[in-house]
Amino acid sequence: MTLPVVDPPADSPGDAAVAGVMLAAGTSSRFGDENKLLANANGDPVVRESAQTLLDAGLDPVLVVVGYEAARVQSALEGLDVEFASNPDYESGQASSVRAGVRVLADEERDADFAVDAAVFALGDMPFVAPESVQLLVAAYEHGAGSALAAGYAGERGNPVLFDAQHFPALAGREGDIGGRQVLLSADDAAVVETGDPGVRRDVDRREDLA
Repeated sequence: MTLPVVDPPADSPGDAAVAGVMLAAGTSSRFGDENKLLANANGDPVVRESAQTLLDAGLDPVLVVVGYEAARVQSALEGLDVEFASNPDYESGQASSVRAGVRVLADEERDADFAVDAAVFALGDMPFVAPESVQLLVAAYEHGAGSALAAGYAGERGNPVLFDAQHFPALAGREGDIGGRQVLLSADDAAVVETGDPGVRRDVDRREDLA
Protein backbone atom coordinates (compact mmCIF):
# COMPACT_ATOMS: atom_id res chain seq x y z
CA MET A 1 0.00 0.00 0.00
CA THR A 2 1.30 3.44 -0.96
CA LEU A 3 0.70 6.24 1.49
CA PRO A 4 0.21 9.87 0.45
CA VAL A 5 3.28 12.07 0.83
CA VAL A 6 2.90 15.42 2.54
CA ASP A 7 5.31 18.31 2.77
CA PRO A 8 6.35 19.31 6.29
CA PRO A 9 4.91 22.52 7.75
CA ALA A 10 7.09 25.58 8.11
CA ASP A 11 6.62 25.79 11.88
CA SER A 12 5.64 23.77 14.91
CA PRO A 13 3.01 24.96 17.40
CA GLY A 14 4.70 22.92 20.11
CA ASP A 15 1.40 22.13 21.78
CA ALA A 16 1.51 18.31 21.68
CA ALA A 17 3.05 16.05 24.32
CA VAL A 18 5.04 13.54 22.29
CA ALA A 19 7.14 10.72 23.72
CA GLY A 20 9.95 8.84 22.07
CA VAL A 21 10.10 5.03 22.08
CA MET A 22 13.32 3.51 20.80
CA LEU A 23 13.36 -0.19 20.02
CA ALA A 24 16.74 -1.57 21.07
CA ALA A 25 16.05 -5.18 22.08
CA GLY A 26 17.05 -7.17 18.98
CA THR A 27 19.79 -9.77 18.55
CA SER A 28 21.73 -8.23 15.62
CA SER A 29 21.70 -11.61 13.89
CA ARG A 30 22.88 -10.27 10.52
CA PHE A 31 25.76 -8.22 11.96
CA GLY A 32 27.96 -11.12 13.01
CA ASP A 33 29.31 -11.81 16.48
CA GLU A 34 29.16 -8.19 17.64
CA ASN A 35 26.02 -6.45 18.86
CA LYS A 36 25.43 -3.83 16.17
CA LEU A 37 23.88 -1.43 18.67
CA LEU A 38 27.24 -1.24 20.43
CA ALA A 39 29.30 -0.75 17.27
CA ASN A 40 30.94 2.62 16.69
CA ALA A 41 29.04 5.27 14.71
CA ASN A 42 30.46 8.78 14.57
CA GLY A 43 32.49 8.11 17.71
CA ASP A 44 29.67 6.72 19.86
CA PRO A 45 27.76 3.44 19.97
CA VAL A 46 25.02 3.16 17.36
CA VAL A 47 22.33 2.98 20.04
CA ARG A 48 23.60 6.12 21.78
CA GLU A 49 23.55 8.12 18.54
CA SER A 50 20.00 6.92 17.89
CA ALA A 51 18.80 7.84 21.37
CA GLN A 52 20.51 11.23 21.26
CA THR A 53 18.52 12.05 18.13
CA LEU A 54 15.23 11.66 20.02
CA LEU A 55 16.51 13.74 22.92
CA ASP A 56 17.82 16.47 20.63
CA ALA A 57 14.42 16.54 18.92
CA GLY A 58 12.84 17.47 22.24
CA LEU A 59 10.78 14.33 22.83
CA ASP A 60 9.84 13.73 26.46
CA PRO A 61 9.98 11.17 27.88
CA VAL A 62 12.33 9.02 25.82
CA LEU A 63 11.83 5.33 26.51
CA VAL A 64 14.32 2.69 25.39
CA VAL A 65 13.09 -0.90 25.08
CA VAL A 66 15.90 -3.36 25.83
CA GLY A 67 16.17 -7.13 25.68
CA TYR A 68 19.22 -8.81 24.16
CA GLU A 69 22.36 -7.83 26.11
CA ALA A 70 20.20 -5.36 28.01
CA ALA A 71 22.86 -4.47 30.58
CA ARG A 72 25.41 -3.61 27.88
CA VAL A 73 22.90 -1.52 25.93
CA GLN A 74 21.89 0.37 29.07
CA SER A 75 25.56 0.96 29.88
CA ALA A 76 26.07 2.47 26.41
CA LEU A 77 23.31 4.98 27.22
CA GLU A 78 24.66 5.95 30.63
CA GLY A 79 24.24 9.64 31.36
CA LEU A 80 21.40 10.18 28.88
CA ASP A 81 17.99 11.26 30.13
CA VAL A 82 16.17 8.11 29.06
CA GLU A 83 13.95 5.53 30.74
CA PHE A 84 14.10 1.79 30.12
CA ALA A 85 11.50 -0.88 29.51
CA SER A 86 12.37 -4.57 29.51
CA ASN A 87 11.25 -6.92 26.75
CA PRO A 88 11.88 -10.51 27.82
CA ASP A 89 10.20 -11.76 24.63
CA TYR A 90 12.58 -9.94 22.27
CA GLU A 91 13.36 -13.11 20.28
CA SER A 92 9.75 -13.25 19.07
CA GLY A 93 10.22 -10.14 16.92
CA GLN A 94 9.93 -6.38 16.84
CA ALA A 95 6.24 -6.32 17.73
CA SER A 96 7.06 -7.51 21.25
CA SER A 97 9.22 -4.41 21.75
CA VAL A 98 6.45 -2.17 20.47
CA ARG A 99 4.07 -3.79 22.96
CA ALA A 100 6.57 -3.31 25.81
CA GLY A 101 6.90 0.38 25.01
CA VAL A 102 3.16 0.95 24.67
CA ARG A 103 2.49 -0.77 27.99
CA VAL A 104 4.70 1.75 29.76
CA LEU A 105 3.12 4.74 28.01
CA ALA A 106 -0.39 3.48 28.73
CA ASP A 107 0.27 2.58 32.37
CA GLU A 108 -2.57 4.18 34.33
CA GLU A 109 -0.32 4.46 37.37
CA ARG A 110 2.15 6.60 35.46
CA ASP A 111 2.47 10.20 36.61
CA ALA A 112 -0.30 12.22 34.95
CA ASP A 113 2.25 14.88 34.10
CA PHE A 114 3.78 12.39 31.66
CA ALA A 115 0.57 11.54 29.80
CA VAL A 116 1.30 11.79 26.07
CA ASP A 117 -0.75 12.66 23.00
CA ALA A 118 1.44 10.61 20.67
CA ALA A 119 4.71 8.75 20.46
CA VAL A 120 7.51 8.55 17.93
CA PHE A 121 8.70 4.96 17.52
CA ALA A 122 12.32 4.82 16.39
CA LEU A 123 14.82 2.04 15.79
CA GLY A 124 18.01 1.71 17.79
CA ASP A 125 19.96 0.76 14.67
CA MET A 126 19.25 4.02 12.79
CA PRO A 127 21.93 6.47 14.00
CA PHE A 128 21.85 8.64 10.87
CA VAL A 129 18.40 10.19 11.37
CA ALA A 130 18.61 13.95 11.92
CA PRO A 131 16.80 15.39 14.97
CA GLU A 132 15.15 17.87 12.62
CA SER A 133 13.45 14.98 10.82
CA VAL A 134 11.81 13.89 14.07
CA GLN A 135 10.75 17.47 14.70
CA LEU A 136 9.15 17.60 11.24
CA LEU A 137 7.08 14.52 12.09
CA VAL A 138 5.87 16.16 15.28
CA ALA A 139 5.13 19.45 13.53
CA ALA A 140 3.12 17.66 10.82
CA TYR A 141 1.14 15.85 13.51
CA GLU A 142 0.44 19.12 15.33
CA HIS A 143 -0.82 20.64 12.08
CA GLY A 144 -3.26 17.76 11.57
CA ALA A 145 -1.46 15.89 8.79
CA GLY A 146 -2.57 12.57 10.24
CA SER A 147 -2.68 10.32 13.27
CA ALA A 148 -0.07 7.91 11.89
CA LEU A 149 2.91 9.48 10.15
CA ALA A 150 6.12 7.99 8.80
CA ALA A 151 9.27 9.93 8.04
CA GLY A 152 10.11 9.78 4.35
CA TYR A 153 12.87 10.59 1.92
CA ALA A 154 12.39 11.18 -1.83
CA GLY A 155 8.80 10.03 -1.43
CA GLU A 156 9.75 6.68 0.10
CA ARG A 157 8.56 5.59 3.53
CA GLY A 158 11.17 5.23 6.26
CA ASN A 159 11.55 5.53 10.04
CA PRO A 160 10.78 6.78 12.63
CA VAL A 161 6.99 6.62 12.75
CA LEU A 162 4.64 8.73 14.87
CA PHE A 163 1.39 7.29 16.24
CA ASP A 164 -1.35 9.21 17.99
CA ALA A 165 -2.37 7.64 21.30
CA GLN A 166 -5.58 6.38 19.69
CA HIS A 167 -3.44 3.72 18.00
CA PHE A 168 -1.77 2.46 21.18
CA PRO A 169 -4.32 -0.36 21.75
CA ALA A 170 -3.78 -1.63 18.21
CA LEU A 171 -0.01 -1.44 18.61
CA ALA A 172 -0.28 -3.38 21.86
CA GLY A 173 -1.93 -6.19 19.94
CA ARG A 174 0.71 -6.67 17.25
CA GLU A 175 2.57 -9.97 16.85
CA GLY A 176 5.70 -11.13 15.03
CA ASP A 177 8.44 -9.06 13.43
CA ILE A 178 6.52 -6.30 11.67
CA GLY A 179 6.18 -3.87 14.56
CA GLY A 180 3.57 -1.21 13.87
CA ARG A 181 3.69 -1.35 10.07
CA GLN A 182 0.21 -2.81 9.66
CA VAL A 183 -1.25 -0.26 12.07
CA LEU A 184 0.35 2.51 10.03
CA LEU A 185 -0.87 1.14 6.70
CA SER A 186 -4.41 0.57 7.94
CA ALA A 187 -4.91 4.03 9.45
CA ASP A 188 -7.38 6.09 7.41
CA ASP A 189 -5.30 9.26 7.71
CA ALA A 190 -1.79 7.82 7.52
CA ALA A 191 0.81 9.69 5.51
CA VAL A 192 4.51 9.97 4.77
CA VAL A 193 6.14 13.24 5.78
CA GLU A 194 8.90 14.26 3.39
CA THR A 195 12.00 15.12 5.43
CA GLY A 196 14.71 15.46 2.78
CA ASP A 197 16.84 13.32 5.10
CA PRO A 198 18.37 10.11 3.65
CA GLY A 199 19.03 8.96 7.21
CA VAL A 200 15.38 7.99 7.65
CA ARG A 201 15.96 5.22 5.09
CA ARG A 202 19.35 4.08 6.38
CA ASP A 203 19.66 1.44 9.07
CA VAL A 204 22.56 -0.71 10.26
CA ASP A 205 22.20 -4.41 9.53
CA ARG A 206 25.73 -5.29 8.44
CA ARG A 207 29.17 -3.89 9.17
CA GLU A 208 29.38 -2.24 5.74
CA ASP A 209 26.33 -0.13 6.63
CA LEU A 210 28.56 1.88 8.98
CA ALA A 211 30.98 2.79 6.19
